[in-house]
Amino acid sequence: MAILKAFLESMRPRQWTKNVVLFAGVIFSQTVNEREFLLRAVAGCLVFCFASGAIYVLNDAADVDLDRQHPYKKDRPIASGRLTVRVARRLAGLLALACLACGVALGPSFAATAGLFLLLNIAYTNVTKRMVILDVVSIALSFVLRAVASVEVLRPAAPGIKLSNWLILCTFFLSLFLGFAKRRSELRKVKPIGTDTRPVLAVYTEGLLNSLIGITFTMTLMVYTLYTVWPGTVEHFGTTKLVYTLPFVFYGMGRYLYLVYHGEQGGRPHEILLNDLAIQVAVLGWVAVVFLLIDLRS
Repeated sequence: MAILKAFLESMRPRQWTKNVVLFAGVIFSQTVNEREFLLRAVAGCLVFCFASGAIYVLNDAADVDLDRQHPYKKDRPIASGRLTVRVARRLAGLLALACLACGVALGPSFAATAGLFLLLNIAYTNVTKRMVILDVVSIALSFVLRAVASVEVLRPAAPGIKLSNWLILCTFFLSLFLGFAKRRSELRKVKPIGTDTRPVLAVYTEGLLNSLIGITFTMTLMVYTLYTVWPGTVEHFGTTKLVYTLPFVFYGMGRYLYLVYHGEQGGRPHEILLNDLAIQVAVLGWVAVVFLLIDLRS
């Protein structure tokens, strides 16, 4: 039981909020009120929660020596010795295989997407996280695959469903924005105390990250704004008023940027989502307005 408890802790369940992207498909296909589609989205989300958990375990196993030098990562089960590297890798491998098996049950295209997600993150764990810029691009692509999976999990029940390029673009640039903000926080918090827990930080500079954060902030807002007024979007949803959701997006991103630069809280984006009331209000406000503007019963 102690080993299983340590393994579950290593899966970082608090970070599973990242997988709410798996509900994008049912929201934007206007099928959230249909039981079969909603259940498929829930099942897809669970598969990615456990798949990402397996990746976190493998990542901690690979970084065990570096994590022991980190101010808070040193207390993680593998770094602290509560879970051995060998056991962690075996359990993570079994969990990844189980996720793929569940993925096959949900449809071949969804299973393929889940497989690509695992391969991409294994490559990140072993190679790309040490490469400047490409490390954050890899993280962003993993979120893009989540967005793709949100549509692919519905495909067996709705073969004609289409994957929106706008969803891919918005997901990609928002993930880049969050990723570069996280690197800036790590650069300012970890590097000054003399610990070398993420080698790629030796290449990044604060000026470079400030520029990349500004660029990706702007691109995310621009892509989302264009999406809300695009003729195809207006035709699909039957409304020109999605643009009224823009203030919630701007405020949420602006609030996050404020916390990054003035609160030094950018190191854990998932914690901000769980703990910052202002961002929670922005997210709930966006969801509420979307539900009001789109006829989800159609």
